[in-house]
Amino acid sequence: MRSSNPVFSRRGFSRDNGTAGFNAQPQAGSAAVGTNPYAQAPTTGNPYATNPYAPTDAQAGQQTRPDAMTIDDVVSRTAMTLGTVVVTAALAWIMLPVDQDNLGKSYGIAIGAALVAFVLAMVQSFKSKPVPALILAYAAFEGVFLGVISSAVSTYISPGVVAQAVLGTMAVFAGVLVAYKMRWIRVNRRFYGFVIGAAIGFMLLMAVNLLVAVIGGGDGLGLRSGGLGILFGVIGIILGACFLALDFKQVEDGITYGAPRKEAWFAAFGLTMTLVWIYLEMLRVLSILSGDD
Repeated sequence: MRSSNPVFSRRGFSRDNGTAGFNAQPQAGSAAVGTNPYAQAPTTGNPYATNPYAPTDAQAGQQTRPDAMTIDDVVSRTAMTLGTVVVTAALAWIMLPVDQDNLGKSYGIAIGAALVAFVLAMVQSFKSKPVPALILAYAAFEGVFLGVISSAVSTYISPGVVAQAVLGTMAVFAGVLVAYKMRWIRVNRRFYGFVIGAAIGFMLLMAVNLLVAVIGGGDGLGLRSGGLGILFGVIGIILGACFLALDFKQVEDGITYGAPRKEAWFAAFGLTMTLVWIYLEMLRVLSILSGDD
């Protein structure tokens, strides 16, 4: 099963059935005692069985490989990536004012940063190996964009909206993590297919709305304001939560199957992209609600 996140879609952090715990070990299936369980690709579905990182027969009986990715690796890399987003967002908030004299300049820089972040994300997504510098650069430019947008929302709509969006994003993350660990969310092929289908439909509608807005002006089909804006914003948050569940599954399977430690950067990259999505949708919904007050 593949994640909807383009970062994970090329990595193979998955298997087609079952849900393993973070401490679960790959099963050897019908492999004979003493053989390398990672080498039994047809019986285990281990995506790392045939790559150069697969352990030797001498390592097969060990609890974990010395160079295998752990949850601590994922947490530390994610903290670095998200920390970069937060720091650059704070700097952009301070150094790129959104008053009437500087609004156009700040917006121009924010849009440019968003485009650079998008390009960097696509470049990293199609690379076979993670490049930490590229991932951190993406986080830095994404932070600049978020900082200016958040500052504008705080200045012109409501000072408390940004803090509420941050808390809301944290709440979604915590809620999905708990639901996933408790197995209230079952990430399987059906779940994956539903999320991908819903995401494609959502993005197509947003694209049509943008096209109509560019051609006809205004808010296009009205999907970014008013009642419809709130509805589609909530749908976007739900989709982001589903992406988180898929990301957790990919990380879990990567740990289970002994993915190399450097793959933790891919996990951090994907989780950061998903959290940025959720924050932006949360900020939009809260902005609409505050604007209606």
